[in-house]
Amino acid sequence: MCGIVGYLGKKNTKEILLNGLKELEYRGYDSAGIAVLENGNFSNFKAVGKLVNLEEKTKNYSTDGFSAGIGHTRWATHGKPTELNAHPHVGQSSYVVHNGIIENYAKLKKELINDGIKFLSQTDTEVIVHQFEKNLNSASNTFEAFSKTISELDGAYAILLVTKSQPDTIFFAKHGSPMLVGTNNESEQYFASSDTPLIGHCNEVNYFEDGDYGYVSSNNITIFDKDKNKKEPIFSKLSQNKLSAQKDGFRFFMEKEIYEQSDVISDTLMGRLDDDEIIFNELDKKIFDDINEIKLCACGTSYHSAMSASYLFERYSKIRTSLEIASEFRYRNPIMSKDTLFVVISQSGETADTLETLKMAKQAGLKTLVICNVDNSSMVRLADYCILTRAGIEKGVASTKAFATQVTIFWMLSLYIAKLKNSLSVDEISKQISLLREIPTHVKVTDDMHERIKRLSKRYLHGHGFFFIGRDIFYPLALEGALKLKEISYLHAEGYPSGEMKHGPIALADPELFTIALLPQNLLYEKSKNNVEELSARDSTICAISSKEFDKADDFIQISECKDYMLEFFEMMIVVQLLSLEISARLGNDVDMPRNLAKSVTVE
Repeated sequence: MCGIVGYLGKKNTKEILLNGLKELEYRGYDSAGIAVLENGNFSNFKAVGKLVNLEEKTKNYSTDGFSAGIGHTRWATHGKPTELNAHPHVGQSSYVVHNGIIENYAKLKKELINDGIKFLSQTDTEVIVHQFEKNLNSASNTFEAFSKTISELDGAYAILLVTKSQPDTIFFAKHGSPMLVGTNNESEQYFASSDTPLIGHCNEVNYFEDGDYGYVSSNNITIFDKDKNKKEPIFSKLSQNKLSAQKDGFRFFMEKEIYEQSDVISDTLMGRLDDDEIIFNELDKKIFDDINEIKLCACGTSYHSAMSASYLFERYSKIRTSLEIASEFRYRNPIMSKDTLFVVISQSGETADTLETLKMAKQAGLKTLVICNVDNSSMVRLADYCILTRAGIEKGVASTKAFATQVTIFWMLSLYIAKLKNSLSVDEISKQISLLREIPTHVKVTDDMHERIKRLSKRYLHGHGFFFIGRDIFYPLALEGALKLKEISYLHAEGYPSGEMKHGPIALADPELFTIALLPQNLLYEKSKNNVEELSARDSTICAISSKEFDKADDFIQISECKDYMLEFFEMMIVVQLLSLEISARLGNDVDMPRNLAKSVTVE
């Protein structure tokens, strides 16, 4: 769960690497480092913590002429966040950066230690550079040594390696972790874990497939596939719009992204709504032939959107729907039948656990669909079908607009399937489509609401925890609200179905337990209200979110009167997102880069 960059060219390599790492810092910020090979000599810099520390260390360094450079921003998997564990890792005359996990590193490390190699770090990555240099001693050329090294690695990886034995070249390998190479008219070559570091530098990019490996020089890109067959790069145009990655005057990227939800949901809906049907040109309607079950598989926030979808599919599409946590599904020998549509959900399209379940489904012969935000990501390329959420770049680690657009897609998809299966009347589908058109209005953040939440947030900075509670589809929203709060405030929070409180959790109720109660007028209001009153009677502090004031609440955040529970869902989504943001901000936390987390989880 790290970000890598690489550069071959005559410009100031340090600046290019650091600027690239800034775009990837959301992927990991325990430590960062760069290594540059110029005129036969390496310059290497590492720093613990955020990228600003590395910038300070390199402020007096620059390159002059052609050089090869690699950089890395780390989220720790093997070994603590220290300078010794930071990448790039060094051998006798080579440096390597790596994203992923080398599963057989312990075996390789033991053999290398027996050969007299001394390790400086606790990481799995360091074995790569030492194994390469071991192979270099017996290989006829540098690439042969690199190829042999890659064949000896088990696990997931994106690797860049630079060595003095071939100083004008960067060697690369990709298996299970994202990586691409970009080029321009100045004979420069750029590597990165995603598109954004390359915007403004490259005209076109090649996305490596799993198993690809090879080398790049200033005028040549040589790629081999997993079967050792040489292949030509397939270039696609790179968007040059970087504005969406800037804060635009907001305090935090997360805040900007909450405010953007009205616009991005409009983009999600665009071209997909007719008067009485949903249009997904990305899908072949035959995908649903002989399908008796939809299986949804995801992690984290995407899992909560999938849980929301399970209510919609069974309610509107009348199709059996099951829900799976990807990290669990991988290892429990699941029964997978071919009458199941396997749907994976991921903001990045690179989430390792979810990607592996997609591979399992493909191997089992299931039809597969991915709901994703990133075109050309690993899941998009692997699945049979893809629906892009069109959320744009999301820089805040705590996901907001990705969740909003995923739920929007699922609402539409439930109606798309309902049309195919005749499970809803034409009039009901038309009514639902009219409601979908209203979402952008209901997710607009008003100054009054934001100010109200900002004032309330100062009351919720202590206590022994939070319960977010809701019924039906508001239960996954409660889970998502609790996740947002714990991610960025570091306060304990749990999401619960409202009706489950009396089955144990209510034992925790006291004035220092804060209950965030989701009370939609259009869905099980009286039932939910009764559950909140049970907590109130035990002196729990209640913050109610509803269009109707609740007299038992200590605090009340009012949403607008809505025609349908789904519009209430989206309005309450905004409230729980803003509440988490404002509590975190008052606590002085880094809202966009919370501790111990990273944006794209590309390790198990």
